[in-house]
Amino acid sequence: MTRVFLASRSPKKVAELERILRDVQPDVEVVGLGAVAPYDEPAETEPTFEGNALLKARVGLAASGLATLADDSGLCVDALNGMPGVLSARWSGTAKDDAANNALLLAQLRDTPAQRRGAEFRCAVALCMPDGQEEIARGVMRGRIVEEPRGSTGFGYDPIFVPNAQPQGEQFTNAELSAEAKDAISHRGKSLRAIAPVLARLLTAAPSRPR
Repeated sequence: MTRVFLASRSPKKVAELERILRDVQPDVEVVGLGAVAPYDEPAETEPTFEGNALLKARVGLAASGLATLADDSGLCVDALNGMPGVLSARWSGTAKDDAANNALLLAQLRDTPAQRRGAEFRCAVALCMPDGQEEIARGVMRGRIVEEPRGSTGFGYDPIFVPNAQPQGEQFTNAELSAEAKDAISHRGKSLRAIAPVLARLLTAAPSRPR
């Protein structure tokens, strides 16, 4: 079993990556931050999703010695000129307070009509290999912001975002979709599916092992 490090504390992200990798590399074990020796995680100081993902993956590789994946993603709202963007996780001022972030965003869009509530989730996934190779994959999910949260699954802005890529007539938020349904259309799912065969190829060529 080959171990791959996902530089995240989210068990949901680890499980999502394992589900997607299973189709192309079934003998991979994905581990998160809780399974490696503690290290100082870098601040997300880059102005782009790609830059932040690479920053986290490089530090994770140096700390773990494992092939490392890291992602950065966020919600870009048309009426807010693409914000919150890279500031999505700390939009309300407190890092990763989903309820506060959602409440602030809805307040900012309170007087925005439905036809101007378009938005998209963007994700960049960076892969850093022990031999120095680096790869990046990207994914986008278009949709719109609803007026109040709905659903209990997912995380982040999922309860207030309705993706476009649904059967005609269905208007579920990301937080109302099953994990499998969301994976099939999500920005993170798209970027992970794009990076998965690259990771499988590189692992086959030069399997990574913990130091």
